[in-house]
Amino acid sequence: MKLIQLFRAPLNAITFVLLLVIVSSCSTDAMQTGNDETDSQDQQEVNKDANRQSTGSSSEALLSDKSFTSIKLEIQYMPGMEPRQQTIDNFRTFLEERLNKPAGIELVVEEIPSANKDQYSIDDIVSLENNYRTAYNDDRMIAVWGIFLDAEYAGNTENGTVLGVAFRNTSFALFESSVQEFSDRAFAPSRTVLESTVLNHEFGHLMGLVNAGAPLQSDHQDTEHGRHCTDENCLMYWTAETGEGILDMLTGGNIPSLDTQCIADLRANGGK
Repeated sequence: MKLIQLFRAPLNAITFVLLLVIVSSCSTDAMQTGNDETDSQDQQEVNKDANRQSTGSSSEALLSDKSFTSIKLEIQYMPGMEPRQQTIDNFRTFLEERLNKPAGIELVVEEIPSANKDQYSIDDIVSLENNYRTAYNDDRMIAVWGIFLDAEYAGNTENGTVLGVAFRNTSFALFESSVQEFSDRAFAPSRTVLESTVLNHEFGHLMGLVNAGAPLQSDHQDTEHGRHCTDENCLMYWTAETGEGILDMLTGGNIPSLDTQCIADLRANGGK
C-alpha cells in the first residue's frame, strides 16, 4: 500500500509550517484478491481477478500497448468531494504523457452516495470498490478505479494525515476531505495543485514506481522510504524532513513532475 501523508510541524512563535511527506506503508501492499461475498454472483459474468492484484503488478499493462491499447478510468466521488475540473484536466495530460494507449484514454467522473463514516480503513475502501466499481479489464481495454472520499484515513496519527493510497494494481483512493482541509489557505498549496499532486503520485505507484513493477534503469530508489525516488524534485520523492522543497513547489503553483530517472523506468517498461 502506498500512502501520501501530510504532517503538521510544531507551532512556534515564528510560523506554522505544513509539511508534505510522501511515504510508503510498513512492508506490504494492502492487496485484495479473489472473490468477495458482496459480488460473488456477478463474478460469473465479469472476471475481476485481474484487477485485484498487488500495487504495481500491472505496470507494463498500463504503460504499453502490448496487451491493452486503451484505458478507462472510473473516478467516483462522494457528495461535496468532486475533484476540480482542472485537476481532471491535469491528470489526463499526465496520462497522455506517459501511457502508450493508441485507442484512447477515457475518463469517467461520477458521484456515489456517502458511506456516512468518520474515517475509512482499507477494508472499507475495498468494500466501496466491490459495491460501486463497474469498469474492469475487457478485451484490449484496461480499467482503473479511483475514489474521492469524504472522511479521513483510519490509520491517521496525531503527527500525520494520509492524503492518498494506492492499494491494488488498478485501484487508488484520495482522502479528499483531508486534501480540502490542507489546501486553499495561508501557507498551503491550492486545492487543484494538491489534488493533482496526490492523484499523479498515486497513479505513479500503479505504473510501478519506484521499483514496484517498473524495473530500475538506474539507482534512484529511496529504499529507506520504500517505493520512492531519491530526487528531491521528483513527483515520487519522499521529501526532505523540513518539507521546504516540495512545499515551495506546491505553494508556488507548480505540480511536481517525474524526474528523468523515473521516466526512464517507465519507458523501459513500455511507457512514453
